[in-house]
Amino acid sequence: MDSIPLSTLFITLFILLILSAYFSSSETGLLSLNRYRMRYLAEKGHKGAKKTETLLKKTDKLLSLILICNNLVNISASAIATIIGMRLYGDMGVAIATGVLTFVMLVFSEIYPKTIAAIYPEKVAFTSSHLLILLMKLFSPLVFFMNIIIQGLIKITGLKTETKAHSISPEELRAIVNESGKFIPSAHQKMLLSILDLEEVTVDDIMVPRNDISGIDIDDDWKAIMRQLNHAPHGRVVLYKGDMEQNVLGMLRVREAYRLMMDKNEFTKEMLIRAVDEIYYIPEGTPLTAQLLNFRHRKERIGLVVDEYGDIKGLVTLEDILEEIVGEFTTSTTPSINEEITKQSDGSMIIDGSANIRDINKMLNWHLNTDEARTFNGLILEYLEEIPQEGTVCEIEGLQITILEVSENMVKQAKVVKL
Repeated sequence: MDSIPLSTLFITLFILLILSAYFSSSETGLLSLNRYRMRYLAEKGHKGAKKTETLLKKTDKLLSLILICNNLVNISASAIATIIGMRLYGDMGVAIATGVLTFVMLVFSEIYPKTIAAIYPEKVAFTSSHLLILLMKLFSPLVFFMNIIIQGLIKITGLKTETKAHSISPEELRAIVNESGKFIPSAHQKMLLSILDLEEVTVDDIMVPRNDISGIDIDDDWKAIMRQLNHAPHGRVVLYKGDMEQNVLGMLRVREAYRLMMDKNEFTKEMLIRAVDEIYYIPEGTPLTAQLLNFRHRKERIGLVVDEYGDIKGLVTLEDILEEIVGEFTTSTTPSINEEITKQSDGSMIIDGSANIRDINKMLNWHLNTDEARTFNGLILEYLEEIPQEGTVCEIEGLQITILEVSENMVKQAKVVKL
């Protein structure tokens, strides 16, 4: 070593520091990389992404390679720095070289390159992958030998090495969508989040309640039947006789009824009854994800929700489920949530009792309990456990509620102040 010029030692030390910075930044860049974006770029044919994906498939070998190379470089740099220090300052040079090299390596070979790699993981990882692939082939015997030793130590210490395949949970996916920022428009973010929420929502949450189902009573006079056909909110309506609970005849296609009226000179109620389709019944509590698939499988667009006793609870359409994803886009005779909530100048709100609690929570960013009651009226009745009188004031989940109108054993309107 004494015959090697100082200039050569300084150049060698400089190269070793650069290599140390390279291995440090490569480790941080590879481990900080967004693997889903990497996989996407690899599928698009990005060479760096393909090589990086190959390296990350065997993370244990990759880390072993980086650590072996980095330690070899750092130890070599330390040895050369010691020689330089001794040549320049004698025995005192060992301490000087140790202090200076520690500072230089921390700043320029560790902290700075790792910070850059954390900020630009793709650029660092994809660029370094080209050299790491070659080094992996070159050092494969040493890496293999090191891994055997490590596996032996793991078995001796009794540690478990079984790891589950990395998969993203719905909560993680929801966080990714929320943090997507400018990459996904806000409208698309809302749609994606709504799709994730479908699993937690059931048909009970979005159905038209039994009392609000618009059907046609075949016992009505002919003019009333024609008027209801002309103002039908959906392409199919429930046809019943006398009482919808007791005697449902079927689901009538409004377009088919019009066709029969055009083809026949005399259109009778019997012909209307013969034109109905079989009712499609949906068990209560069915998740929207399952019901969406059921609609597609059965080629249906509308169904009646029934409880365990077969009693009708409400009506659900395919459009209702789609509106949970994209928002309201169909015309309907039922009022929208914007019509059911009226904001007052004093900061209070007038809320209809028929308003759906989930819609209230979405619109006002509240967190009212939806486990039992589905409507605002149901929430009030569940809390009071009786039909309230007009003017009754109560406090429910941080809301001061004043009953304004009660009719037909239901709270029709209430004034709400958020405390």
